Amino acid sequence: MLEQNFQQDVTNIQNISIVPKLLDVISQTTGMGFVAVARVTEDRWITCSVLDNVEFGLKPTDELQVKTTICDDIRKNYRAVIIDDVNKDDEYRNHHTPAMYHFQSYISMPIMRVDGSFFGTLCAIDPKPNSLNTFKVREMFSLFAELISFHLTAIEKEIESKTSLEQKSNLLAKTEVEKLEVEKLKINIEKKLIEKNISLEKMNDELEAFNYISSHDLQEPLRKIQLFTDIIERDEAKNLSEKGIMAFDKIRTSAYRMQNLINDLLIYSKTKFDERKFELKDLTSIANDVIEDLTEEVENKNVAFEIENLGMLHVIEFQFRQLLYNLISNSLKFSIPDKKLIISITSKIVNSAELSYDQLLPNTQYCKITVADNGIGFDQSHNEKIFGLFQALHTKPTKSTGIGLTIVKRIVENHKGFIKAEGVLNEGAKFDIFIPME
Repeated sequence: MLEQNFQQDVTNIQNISIVPKLLDVISQTTGMGFVAVARVTEDRWITCSVLDNVEFGLKPTDELQVKTTICDDIRKNYRAVIIDDVNKDDEYRNHHTPAMYHFQSYISMPIMRVDGSFFGTLCAIDPKPNSLNTFKVREMFSLFAELISFHLTAIEKEIESKTSLEQKSNLLAKTEVEKLEVEKLKINIEKKLIEKNISLEKMNDELEAFNYISSHDLQEPLRKIQLFTDIIERDEAKNLSEKGIMAFDKIRTSAYRMQNLINDLLIYSKTKFDERKFELKDLTSIANDVIEDLTEEVENKNVAFEIENLGMLHVIEFQFRQLLYNLISNSLKFSIPDKKLIISITSKIVNSAELSYDQLLPNTQYCKITVADNGIGFDQSHNEKIFGLFQALHTKPTKSTGIGLTIVKRIVENHKGFIKAEGVLNEGAKFDIFIPME
C-alpha cells in the first residue's frame, strides 16, 4: 500500500475530471497506445491515471523503478523528451529503457506546479514508430500539462485551506470572517477553473474556424481567379500574344493546384479529428465506388483494373474510401505515357507471427490489402520519405499536392494498422496495408 502522501497525489489527479478525456484526446490525435500521468520523485515512479490500449499492464498506483525510466532524466532537466523512432534516435537508440519496455515511440512532458516545483510527467508510449516531434503535438502536450498543473494546484490549495481551517477550529470558534474567507477562496478557485475551461473551448473553436476559413474564405478568391482567367482567355484570346496565353495557363494551373492543396489539407485535418466510427464494410464495393468517382481520370487513360473479392472489414468508411481514392489517383497520375496502366487491388488474411515487421502486434490477424501498378514507380531508398507531408519525389509537373500519401498513412494509423511501400523506377509501385481484423 502507498504511503499517505503518495496516495493523496494519486487521488488528487484522479479527482481532476478532465484527465481521462485529455488522455483519450492524446491517444486519438497521436495514435499512441499507452498514455499516463505519473508522479515522479528522486526514488519513485507511480502511475496516477492511465489509458492502456496496448496491454502495457499498468494501472493507477502501480510503480516502476524510477531509474529504469526516461522520466528520471525529465525530473532532473525539466525538459520534454520526444522520440519518433527509437531505432533512428541517436541519443536513445541504445538506451536501456526502450529495450526494457519494448516501445519504439515515446513522448513525455514535465508537469510543473504553479510554484515551480516538479510533480511528474504526462507521457505516452507505443510499440510502433510515430510522428510526435511536431509543433501541434508539442503544443498539445504542453497545454495539457499546464491544464493538469492548474487543476492539481487548485485541488492542493483547497486541501491545504481545509486543513488550515480545521487546525484553526481546534483553537478558536469559527467566526463570520473565516467563513467569508473560505467562501472567497472557493469562488476564486471556481473562477479560475472556468477561465481555463473557456480557454480550452476557445482552442476547439479556433480549430473549427480554421476549417471554415479553408473551406469557404480561401476557396472564394480562387474561384474568382479561375472564373476571370476563363473569361479573359475566352473573350480576349485573339488580342493576347502567345506569351500572354502561356501566362494565363500558368495562372489557371497555379489556382487549380492551390485549390487541391486546400482540399487535401482539410481532408488531412478530418482524418485526425473526425469521429472514428468503425463499421463492417464490403471493401470490394468501396473500391468499385472509388473507381466510379474517378471516371473522368480513368477515361483519359489506357487503364485496366484487376480487383479480387476483397472481403469484409471493420473500417471508418469515409476514411477508407479516401485511402483507396488517393492510392488509385496516385497510380493514374504517375503512369507511363503510351503504356497500358494496370492497377491491381488484392487482399488476404495473414498472421503477424508469419511476418517480420516490428510494427505489427504479436499473434494478431491482419487483413493485408495490396494496391500495385506498373507506372513510373520510385527509388526504393525513398520508401519512408514518400509518406512525408508535402513530399514530391518526381520532378515532372503533376497535379499532386504532396499530401495524398500522408493522408493515406494517417488513415492507416487511425485503423491501428501499418503501411509499407515498395517501388522500382519505371516498373511500378506497390503499397501493402495491414489492418487488424479485430
